[in-house]
Amino acid sequence: MKVIIQRVSEGACSIDGEISGSITEGLVVLAGFTHVDTHREVEWMAEKIVNLRIFENTDGKFDKSLLDISGEVLSISQFTLYGDAQKGRRPSFTEAARPEDAEPLYHLFNEKLREKKVTVAEGKFGADMQISLTNNGPVTLTLESPGSKA
Repeated sequence: MKVIIQRVSEGACSIDGEISGSITEGLVVLAGFTHVDTHREVEWMAEKIVNLRIFENTDGKFDKSLLDISGEVLSISQFTLYGDAQKGRRPSFTEAARPEDAEPLYHLFNEKLREKKVTVAEGKFGADMQISLTNNGPVTLTLESPGSKA
């Protein structure tokens, strides 16, 4: 499992002009799954994200987690995170999980975040989505679960 997380002051997902989910302070999480991912990678990633100390304390140091600030998550499925554009001019997506495997993992990921007492707004798996956000910092990180590395 691979994610890109962006620390935001706000974020929203629109589908066909309708907002499907929005958050205030927290993280926009773009989540991609590969063919070897299981519930273990999903659990590891949810735990990592909610406890990652990337929010500032009063001294301006990264010392607070999503849980510490009662932040929210806007979770967006994004198979293109496993796109490989090293060769040619068109990316290959052979490392991305097939939709029938990735969709249950995406829903499990959102549930695991909720189990950790995080408010989660979602996009829609497989939909054409428009994502808007105000990156706070800017702070953007890429994380990959240990079991997903090919």
